[in-house]
Amino acid sequence: MSPLRFGLVGTGYWARTVHAVALAGAADVQLAGVWGRDPVKGAALAEAVGTTAFDDPDALFDAVDAVAFAVPPDVQAELAERAARAGRHLLLEKPIATRVDAAERLADAVAAAGVSSVVFFTGLFLAEQRAWLDRVRGEQWHGAWSVWLGSAFAADSPFRDSPWRWDKGGLWDVGPHALAMLTATLGPVRHITADHGGHDIVHLVLHHESGATSTATTTLSAPAASATSALTLWGEPGRSSMPTAEGDSIDAHRTAVAELVAGAGAGQTEHPCDVRFGAHVVRLLADAQQQVESPEP
Repeated sequence: MSPLRFGLVGTGYWARTVHAVALAGAADVQLAGVWGRDPVKGAALAEAVGTTAFDDPDALFDAVDAVAFAVPPDVQAELAERAARAGRHLLLEKPIATRVDAAERLADAVAAAGVSSVVFFTGLFLAEQRAWLDRVRGEQWHGAWSVWLGSAFAADSPFRDSPWRWDKGGLWDVGPHALAMLTATLGPVRHITADHGGHDIVHLVLHHESGATSTATTTLSAPAASATSALTLWGEPGRSSMPTAEGDSIDAHRTAVAELVAGAGAGQTEHPCDVRFGAHVVRLLADAQQQVESPEP
C-alpha cells in the first residue's frame, strides 16, 4: 500500500516540535509538503524535515491525500473546510474553531466530502491515559472533579506569543482537553454552567447524559509551579485519578495519525474524536463563554 501523503499547515512551536517530527517519522505516511503564513518559516521547516515548502495552501491540498493543521483555530476552520472540499482527510487541532458557525460549516464540509477526520485531543491518544480510560470505562461513576491549570502566559512559555490564547484564555485552550476527558469517562455532556474567576479562570459544572455531574477549572494564567492537569472520578468503585500527562506528545500524535490513516484506508468517516465531536466541544465552549460574558443577575 502506498503511504498516505500528508501536508502540514503551520510553522509555529507546536507545528515544528510535534506535528512535523511526528509526521516525518510516522509509518505509512509521507510528509509531502508544508505551508505556513510566514513563507520564511515555512521554507525553514520544510528544509528541516526534508520536504517541500508551498507558497499557496490550495496548491498543498492538491498535492496530498491528508492535511494536518497546527494553526490558530479560526485560521484552521477556514482552511480545513477548503481542504475537506478538495477531498482531503483531516488531522485537526483542538478547538477546531472558536465560533459555532465555523465549526458547523467545517463538520458539514467533512460530511459532504465523505472524508475521515481526527481531532488531536492529546490526552486521548497518550498510551498511559488510554490504558486508564480502558480500566475505568463501564464502572459506576457518579461524578468527577478536575483542574486544568496552564501557565502559557509565563515569560518562558513557548505559547506566550500566541494572540488567540491571550484573547480566548484557558477556557478555549485547555478547556477542550477537560471536556474531552470528562466525556470519555462520564459520557456526553448535555448541559454546561460556567462562572468566571480572576484573570482567565473559568469554573465549569457539567451535567452528563449518564446522570453524572462533574466540575472543571481552567486557566492559562496559573503560576508555573502550580501548572497541572488532574481529574479524579468518584463512585461505586471508590476513586480513580487520571495518570499525570507525562507521555510523549509525538507518540500520541503518531497514534492519531495512524488512526486517521486506518480510517481513510477503510473508508470510515466516524471516529470518537472526529470533527463532529470537535464541533460539539465548540458548542459547549461557546455556551460557557456566553455565560461568562453575560452572567445572569
